Amino acid sequence: MAQGQIEPAEPGSKAKFTFWHGATVALLVLGYSGYYFCRSDLSVVLPALIKDLAQHGITPNQAQIRLGFIASLGTVAYAFGKFFSGPLADTGGGRRNFLGGMAGSIFFTIIFALSGGFPLFTLAWIGNRLFQSQGWAGLVRVSSRWFSYSSYGSVMAVVSLSFLFGDAACRWMMSELLARGVGWRGVFYFSAGSLAVLLVTNALLLREGPEERGLPTPEVNPRNVYADEGQAGGDEQGGVGAILRPLLTSFAFWLVCALAFGTTLLRETFNLWTPTYFVQFVGLSASVAASRSALFPLCGGVSVLLGGFLSDKLGSNGRNVLVVAGMAACTVCLVMFWHVPSHGAAWEPSLLVGLVGFTLLGPYSYLAGAMSLDFGGTRGSATAAGIIDGFGYMAGWLSGDTVARISVHFGWRDTFLCLAAVSFVTALVGMVLTAHGRGRKLRDA
Repeated sequence: MAQGQIEPAEPGSKAKFTFWHGATVALLVLGYSGYYFCRSDLSVVLPALIKDLAQHGITPNQAQIRLGFIASLGTVAYAFGKFFSGPLADTGGGRRNFLGGMAGSIFFTIIFALSGGFPLFTLAWIGNRLFQSQGWAGLVRVSSRWFSYSSYGSVMAVVSLSFLFGDAACRWMMSELLARGVGWRGVFYFSAGSLAVLLVTNALLLREGPEERGLPTPEVNPRNVYADEGQAGGDEQGGVGAILRPLLTSFAFWLVCALAFGTTLLRETFNLWTPTYFVQFVGLSASVAASRSALFPLCGGVSVLLGGFLSDKLGSNGRNVLVVAGMAACTVCLVMFWHVPSHGAAWEPSLLVGLVGFTLLGPYSYLAGAMSLDFGGTRGSATAAGIIDGFGYMAGWLSGDTVARISVHFGWRDTFLCLAAVSFVTALVGMVLTAHGRGRKLRDA
């Protein structure tokens, strides 16, 4: 063997958590956190961008609706890309998806900052979201290659901190820039540069699987949808059709897609409109509103950590039970927004935003995370995540354009009542999944 060459691991050797497992988790968390520099930037600067456009002959309400429309188009593009990102990652490698998504997002973030009107805003945001859709599927694929199914909940809980604590950290940094007088374009340039640093770091250190570090292959879930076809641990058997067929014939998988639709609609609404709500309804400044909006992902991160570790202890149906409990509590919190007085004390809406994050984001994180690994193992986990996320982000149109119109024409109180109805229906779907999935293989469920 040549000097410096890594000796391949024996297939039968037992997988252990090593330095490289920890490093892989850290790289995935930091890398996907970086995606949020170029994703949450629009939400953070939205009040400032509306104000800037109003100085050029557009009324604030018109600007809000147009920007909401652009956000909706971007989310539709994101959903569209999700359906292709999973098969691309499962057949071509997750690392390639993960790094390629970063590069494209950086490019289109710069294009957005250089733009001066709605046509280029729209093109740049759609391009950005298309490339961003590649990132999570790549992350899930790499995770499925590195970690045993017995730790899926815990590992994906930690990795999910990338879109929760990472999002909160990105929002805080961007809010600090706004507070220091940096314009919205400066925030976009800062976002692109920050993600570029993380792209280089991951390109140098991240590997597709443990075999490239001389480590053994981990065990996959024996109940996954490919188990009956002898593909439970297979990695390259068949084409895209062989990956898709078992997933699309599982009733439980379609129920999870329905859950993703409801939870993603709620999450995207809060991600996009929380700063605007704080400015328009509560009366906070743009910089303070941006920092308060970080409560949503921050409290959600605590929920994801607790729920992830707990779900590994509760058994095969534990995640389903936690989804029902979380969505029921989320419904109560959303109804309570109706009682918040306009331009009153800021602590009450701030507390409710944090509580919604805590009750919603734990269940949300399971769907395209640990549950996707449960369904797909190493064979189709990225495809499962891509389809689940794709159906979820089909609701993104509602979170942008529709929520903008409801908030403008009916006010924020009625907007939250509509969101409470969505949460309630989502909880009912979770109850069906819980009752239906007891003791069954995921293929049969």
